[in-house]
Amino acid sequence: MKRINLAIQKSGRLNKDSLDLLSKCGIKIDNYKDQLKASSTNFPVEVYFLRNSDIPKYIDDGVVDIAIIGENLLIEKDFNINVLKKLGFSKCKVSIAIPNNKKFNSLNDLNNLKIATSYPNTLRKFLNIQNINANIHVINGSVEIAPNIGLSDAICDIVSSGSTLYKNNLKEVFVLHESQAVLAGKNPSNRIKKELIDKFLFRVNSVLKAKESRYILLNAPNDKIDAISKILPVLKSPTVLPLNKKGWSSLHSVINENTFWDVIDKIKDAGAEDILVCPIEKIVS
Repeated sequence: MKRINLAIQKSGRLNKDSLDLLSKCGIKIDNYKDQLKASSTNFPVEVYFLRNSDIPKYIDDGVVDIAIIGENLLIEKDFNINVLKKLGFSKCKVSIAIPNNKKFNSLNDLNNLKIATSYPNTLRKFLNIQNINANIHVINGSVEIAPNIGLSDAICDIVSSGSTLYKNNLKEVFVLHESQAVLAGKNPSNRIKKELIDKFLFRVNSVLKAKESRYILLNAPNDKIDAISKILPVLKSPTVLPLNKKGWSSLHSVINENTFWDVIDKIKDAGAEDILVCPIEKIVS
């Protein structure tokens, strides 16, 4: 039976979020703990649990077809790999930070500094574009400690909440790029694998669309239905059901989480009452 090979991070937050996404896509992976690979019991996919930095090479070599990986790592490794879908979790930035007691007025202040990083290719490309002459000191892990022990004058590393910088008396001075988890891969030449990847991507899209949406039910006078319907644009049109009260109906629709309160305020002003909002598990288009 033809399967697709999917790589995810062996451990860490990206591992947990990736497994959670697979679960929400209805894909069961049994007995995967302490394994390098495991097969799904209900979808033709084999999951490889790999060290994060190795995943781009596995994609490039064709060992795995697709992977859930940080966009920042794809940029660093710079293989010819396509981003199939941005997944919206594990968001971070690749930034330059310096000690709190150092002044920073412009990028020119980076000239002649020693910058510690786990992202030498990303940093080197940035410095070349900006015409900055700085020394790159490559460190694998615990980059933020480098200025405190005299290994570097600055760092270039991923920043999530900024708490690690704060604990090490560092301040972010420039963001090279923002990053998040993505589904990435190469275009398969095999037709069956292409169809399986499309089916997997369909499930992912359904889960992500539901995550950013909310199901809404409300009551309204019949003469207010048209005005309220124009404010509820997520689906083709709301479902309208008559209530056991003359001149009133119940409207069912979907609203986007990002504009939730703005929409709520508008439909209330338009005549909506008794508003009920529920989470959505999947949206299948």
